[in-house]
Amino acid sequence: MILKFLLCFILASLPILVVANSFKDDDFADIRGPYCENIGCCRERKDSCSVPVLGTLCYCDEFCNSTRVDDCCPDYWSHCRGIPYPQPPPGPVIGCTYRDRALFLNQTVQDNCNKCVCERGANEPVLRCEQNVCLVDTNIIETINRNPENYGWTATNYSQFWGHTLEEGVQYRLGTLPPQRFVMTMNPVKRIYDPNSLPREFDSTEVWSGLITGIQDQGWCGSSWAISTAAVASDRYGIVSKGKEAVKLSAQNLISCDTQGQQSCSGGHLDRAWSFTKAYGLVDEDCFPYVARNERCTIKRRGSLESAGCRLPSFSDRRGRYTVGPAYRLGNETDIMYEITKSGPVQATIKVYQDLFSYAGGIYKLSDLALNKKQGYHSVRIIGWGEEKTYRGIEKYWKVANSWGMDWGEEGYFRIARGTNECEIESFVLASWPHISRRILLSNEINGN
Repeated sequence: MILKFLLCFILASLPILVVANSFKDDDFADIRGPYCENIGCCRERKDSCSVPVLGTLCYCDEFCNSTRVDDCCPDYWSHCRGIPYPQPPPGPVIGCTYRDRALFLNQTVQDNCNKCVCERGANEPVLRCEQNVCLVDTNIIETINRNPENYGWTATNYSQFWGHTLEEGVQYRLGTLPPQRFVMTMNPVKRIYDPNSLPREFDSTEVWSGLITGIQDQGWCGSSWAISTAAVASDRYGIVSKGKEAVKLSAQNLISCDTQGQQSCSGGHLDRAWSFTKAYGLVDEDCFPYVARNERCTIKRRGSLESAGCRLPSFSDRRGRYTVGPAYRLGNETDIMYEITKSGPVQATIKVYQDLFSYAGGIYKLSDLALNKKQGYHSVRIIGWGEEKTYRGIEKYWKVANSWGMDWGEEGYFRIARGTNECEIESFVLASWPHISRRILLSNEINGN
């Protein structure tokens, strides 16, 4: 009993934790043990169930708090009774807070595309953030998804775009330079056909299954000018040859070798891309793979597939590179539709605003949420069209192949309003005729293909 009074005297001289079936204060932070955790907890009274502490003994039996003096070991309540130690009250934050997270002075945190730094202010620390406009705007996404009847399409947050600025997106995820004035005045070709004979729906991937180039991802290289040109030419080689010259042509061939007035991964002109393809031809993707950067041109401008070090195709007797005829322009909605039904996908230039980067599905129309933000030009393939019943009635759309990968949009495609020149998509539409060998064309004609 003397030992218990001694322990009482010692502990009374300290700011201690008073326990009455639960913790009231916590000043045992430096002497919490383990004590009972080492020797175990004892039932009823047992003097040997003790541990030396502060020159005396503390107890781990059930009797330790039954007397006037509490001589339980500091960890008795947490270990033997399962009552956790109370957490100390939070002290003052010497720094900044970011979304309920405490930051020390000079600590940085990334907020989407903006870096924030906790800096010392005049009276208290201040969190200062960059003011970049981000490629992904969660407010735009939430607003569009809350109002499907107003916008007609849905939006989502793509991890590939998160953390990038809108400036970066426009520079490296698009890549088509605006057509020069004299190019825009190019007269469209005139076709003779009955517009009423055109189908209400058409999809090149279904009509010419296996002959349409798949969705590509241009990466962080402003190369849509090259990817769309190579893809349209590839599609048409497969379609016009009835599959006998199905090929995937190299966009990297254009990026690396078409340098006359072009800017590689910083953008290019469509008319010049077609002129290069007409004059020099392209090799296939296997011969000059896409690397999403300005790789040095490793082949001579003029020459055959063999001189470029390419494997010759086994499906034809082709020796020369894949060339095309002059590019021609299509003037209106029905001309575009007719051209696609006869010869395959066409190339279109579209003005891209911030909200398109977050497109997830539906029929896209430019929202009022991105009008005053930076925009740029992009080139894509129109592969078909259709109609859909929506909140606003029957709406017409184009089906368009993008170059932002399969995870974006509707498996790499998007639908956009048709017949209204939405985002200028019907303003500058191009196509070209592939140079198929006469032998293949004659063979197809003889066989009735």
